[in-house]
Amino acid sequence: MNKRNTKTNDHQEPLFALVKSMTKSEKRQFKLYVGRFDGNVDAKFYSLFVLLDKMNSYDEDVILKNKIVTKQQLSNLKAHLYRQILVSLRLNPAHKNIRIQIREQLDFATVLYQKGLYKQSLKLLEKARVLAIENEEKNTAYEVVELEKVIETQYITRSIISRSDELSAMAEDLSRQNILTSKLSNLSLQLYGILLNTGYVKNNEELQNIKNFFKARLPEYDIEMLGFREKLWLYKAYLWYSFLIQDFLMSYRYAQKWVDLFHEFPKMKHLNPVFYLKGRNYQLEALFYVKHTNKYKAELTAFEEELEAEVFPLNNNTDTIIFIYHYFSKLNLYFLEGNFDEGLYLVSEIEEKMKSLGSRLDRHYVVVFYYKIACLYFGAGDNKTCISYLEKIINNKTLRAREDLQCFARILSLVAHYDAGLDYHLERQLRETYKFLLKMENLQEVQKEFIATIKGLGNVYPHQINKEFKKIHARLKKFEDHPYEKRAFLYLDILSWLESKIEHKPVAQVIKEKATQYLR
Repeated sequence: MNKRNTKTNDHQEPLFALVKSMTKSEKRQFKLYVGRFDGNVDAKFYSLFVLLDKMNSYDEDVILKNKIVTKQQLSNLKAHLYRQILVSLRLNPAHKNIRIQIREQLDFATVLYQKGLYKQSLKLLEKARVLAIENEEKNTAYEVVELEKVIETQYITRSIISRSDELSAMAEDLSRQNILTSKLSNLSLQLYGILLNTGYVKNNEELQNIKNFFKARLPEYDIEMLGFREKLWLYKAYLWYSFLIQDFLMSYRYAQKWVDLFHEFPKMKHLNPVFYLKGRNYQLEALFYVKHTNKYKAELTAFEEELEAEVFPLNNNTDTIIFIYHYFSKLNLYFLEGNFDEGLYLVSEIEEKMKSLGSRLDRHYVVVFYYKIACLYFGAGDNKTCISYLEKIINNKTLRAREDLQCFARILSLVAHYDAGLDYHLERQLRETYKFLLKMENLQEVQKEFIATIKGLGNVYPHQINKEFKKIHARLKKFEDHPYEKRAFLYLDILSWLESKIEHKPVAQVIKEKATQYLR
């Protein structure tokens, strides 16, 4: 019988991932936290922490060999250590954000209430409520008001009538705002789910279905009466809707509204840095889709200036997000301008950062980086390096990629093999690509046309190849502005590749010449 494998994927072991996410200062604080009471430093949970901290990968056998704990006790010890780390992190000043401060005041007020110290409890609750409303934490504000109402019924004063009316009005107003926010956030989440599950609309029927879905679930609102939080979810809902229907100008408008909202409420950048960073990313992504190069460069520069000024808190989460969005945006600029050679220096920076982030970087983003790097090398004319990055996507079964990325990785690989003269691999590549495409649902016409095209090139005589490229270009050109097919060209600019063959120019030169036409 084979011995059970006790090595676990680091992403699947929550305790190990938590330990590895801790900074040096957080580890020092945890040691101080544990040492507050005599004997804790020698406690089993701390010994487990020290061992996990030294490990490069999680291995249960190593833990058991150290005889810190028996196999039967390990699960409970891990759960206890996990909780102690979270308590320590919560006490860390670096994590004392407004949300935690408000919750802390609410907790303190609850303790005072339970001790019968009603007046002291109400004072803390008033401070917590004001702080919550000022910082758009309206769910917590509603919770505070509800506790104030409970206490007021037990702490009898002559102002109880006016006070009860005031609290009731507050609760009603907060409830109304929270219900609206809930409806908008539900709609936003549902649209995002549709985008992930079924992708962009592919025909008139799907377009009408999405329009009906959006219209039926969009609540009535008065934009002048909305606060920061309600507007944010509203803009998010419209953004996902616009992406689904492939209206990228509309995507840009709502991504810009999203970013402008944070400029209107600048302290929210510090309180909700992830939301702001996502808004910035979608703003740049939409500008990339509509090929608005000058505006793209201006917004990317403004974003980089914000990163230099550190206008939002830096932690493990924001550090990872900033890396992803910043380097996606930098790569996209080189794609927009056709300056592929100039962008090659980014590859070593990206790979070094990906290595340092380790398990903190979601595997999906690793795949996207590999695809973008492959496109960079393809544009620079280095087909063999392009192929090597595409193989990281195609051959590595542990890297789960979206179906569309897997599809275009295979198609680009075919093109790169053809360009590199690796014809002896082409037949095998075609068979494997066909096999993959047969499993795909909702295959686009552009994809079908292009696969048939590459297969047909093998039967064309050399002196006829230019004529054949022109025919293929004419067949694909009609899809360039097609409402449901144009998205394929965002993944792979096959038209520019065909034009480079027809005009006997490097593909980078063709894209560069096009970029000057789009310059605005």
